[in-house]
Amino acid sequence: MKHYKISLLLMVVLGVKSVFAQQDPQYTQYMYNTMSINPAYAGSRGMLSATALYRNQWLGLDGAPQTETLNVHSPIRESKVGVGLSIINDKLGEGVTQETFFDAAFSYTIQTSYQGNLSFGLKVGGSLLNVDFTRLNQYDDVELTGQNNIDNKFSPNIGAGIYYHTDNYYVGVSVPNMLTTKYFDESNNSNSSSYVATSRIHYYVMGGYVFDLDYRWQFKPAVLTKVVSGAPLQVDLSANFLYDESLTFGVGYRWGAAVTGMLGFQLNEALAVGLAYDREVTELGGTQFNGGTVEVFLRYEFSRNYKRVTTPRFF
Repeated sequence: MKHYKISLLLMVVLGVKSVFAQQDPQYTQYMYNTMSINPAYAGSRGMLSATALYRNQWLGLDGAPQTETLNVHSPIRESKVGVGLSIINDKLGEGVTQETFFDAAFSYTIQTSYQGNLSFGLKVGGSLLNVDFTRLNQYDDVELTGQNNIDNKFSPNIGAGIYYHTDNYYVGVSVPNMLTTKYFDESNNSNSSSYVATSRIHYYVMGGYVFDLDYRWQFKPAVLTKVVSGAPLQVDLSANFLYDESLTFGVGYRWGAAVTGMLGFQLNEALAVGLAYDREVTELGGTQFNGGTVEVFLRYEFSRNYKRVTTPRFF
């Protein structure tokens, strides 16, 4: 039984990397974290904007994924250029694996009509991977041999995107990670071929529309689609209401995976906070040790004096 548990843990740390290497960090409140998905979004809010997001997945399951994200972006005053910085920290297995992504984003915007703006984005950066196999030694009579820890393994990355928006709607297409990366090099160990995990290119398509119901109420349906070779198509649907530019609430559905409730508050002109809760609709969601997924975000915007403020607060 102990050997079974160790094998299961190994599958989680190594096998999950093989599966999840096909999946970039996942977000329920993707509408507040757009720059992590599409670098062309950098600067599109027309002011210096900083967003921090924390995701704790599968509450109650030891070693479940946790993601911490920080995005800062701004237009360059009186120009068509936007810049941004993104840092994402992924943790899995209670310290067994940790990968930190850091990217600089650049965008260039062309005004196509009175309200329309078309942005082209590029990001460059990389990631640092740490794997501590010693943390898998949970039992005295079971030891892991033949595996060396991985310390700050650097992998470069580039990404690109296109983002079009008006006062009422937006659409975007992006490939945030264009380089494939082997996380475990089988040449380092003759027995490690089963541990090779290769990241795959992700293609994102997003869109949303804001309906003005009256002078206080707005309604925004949105969709995010992710396409990865060798993985099922992922579609995130959401529907949010905004009341008096201060209270946001809505629901979401990740096709075949989870249902979501979302709540947000615009506390003042600069500060917004939000909370989301996911409940799996898969077999994993029905287990007693899975208490769902919680996601929290905090956004602070430093100035509203830029002339490029053309995008509603809703996106």
